Amino acid sequence: MGAGLGATRVDGVVRRDAALLEDDLRAFLGSLPPGGESAQATALHRALLTPVADALGSKVGQQALAPAAGAPGGAAPLRPSMVYWAYRNYRGFPGESGDEDASADLAVVRRVAVAVRVLLKAAVVLDDIQDDSHVRYGEPALHVTHGVPVALNTGCWLIMEALRQVADPAVADSLVRSVGLGFTGQALDLATRSARTRAELLAASREARVRFWESVAERKTGTLFRMPLDAALAGLRVVEEERHALDEAMRRLGLASQLFNDLTDVVPELGGANTHEDFDGLSNRVFLELLGSGPRPADPGGLTGDLTGARLRSYVLHHPNLPDVLLELSARAVELKRSAKEAVHGVCRSPRSAAYFDVTIDRKGHLIDRLHETLRRRSGG
Repeated sequence: MGAGLGATRVDGVVRRDAALLEDDLRAFLGSLPPGGESAQATALHRALLTPVADALGSKVGQQALAPAAGAPGGAAPLRPSMVYWAYRNYRGFPGESGDEDASADLAVVRRVAVAVRVLLKAAVVLDDIQDDSHVRYGEPALHVTHGVPVALNTGCWLIMEALRQVADPAVADSLVRSVGLGFTGQALDLATRSARTRAELLAASREARVRFWESVAERKTGTLFRMPLDAALAGLRVVEEERHALDEAMRRLGLASQLFNDLTDVVPELGGANTHEDFDGLSNRVFLELLGSGPRPADPGGLTGDLTGARLRSYVLHHPNLPDVLLELSARAVELKRSAKEAVHGVCRSPRSAAYFDVTIDRKGHLIDRLHETLRRRSGG
């Protein structure tokens, strides 16, 4: 099989799997109770079913595969799922396996993929409320459209419905642990907005600040990578040794992704935005690195914990070491992504499986590489 033909066939499988997930999500939405004429039915439709459909139906910013004429999914946005990579890696590609076990495993994986997507959408809803974000990928956040109480209730409902959806105790246990890690990471992130935590971070050593940042990134962003994969591995009963190896790889991808997010918060045009965001706390790695180099921030009245908002923005953007820190951290993100891919390729059962994984993550991977290259050129390197 030629390299080009192999890549084309893998791309087709990725698209079919992604299109199947979209079909299953539509079926999930179709299973919700229809509206009725009673006061109860119309109230439920307005306060729950419509917000759920809005939360799950948003596709802006999520296209990972360019539309292709005649391909599965057609012109619809398709987002590959790590869940299906696990299935293809451990149960094979079309034509390689057709036994009953593979068919039963596919049914498990389809439920897992829907549950994971629902959980990720729930995380977006709750995160936007906590961050007071009014826009997500160019669309109004759910709490802007439906109000905070309804959006909060919708996010919680989505979590419970996702766990009910999997119908497998091992998968449910994996998802519960992931959700718990995500909430813990969010708590640490929110804590950096308090004056007391900011003061503690400012007084800490660089090593302690980096450990704090990693503890947040591993639990928040790392969970977004870990959760789909570990849930699928649990459903497929993959051996613990490989689950641990893949868990570590997803941790590294999470750190790389969070570094990219932190860098583009400081240099937003490199991430496709035009405004600086997230200057309300000290969870950004760039901020934490700059605190340990160059001039210390001014501290009027001894209120070190007040380094936030416009004051923090001014300190960061005018710091003499900012270009060097940006370049160093972007290089670290590239290395973390590279080592994560290498680790995953080490457990891939075939070249096609490795290619499938690369297609699944390369949307963000290419952005990480491009960011580093842009910063390197800016520095004259």
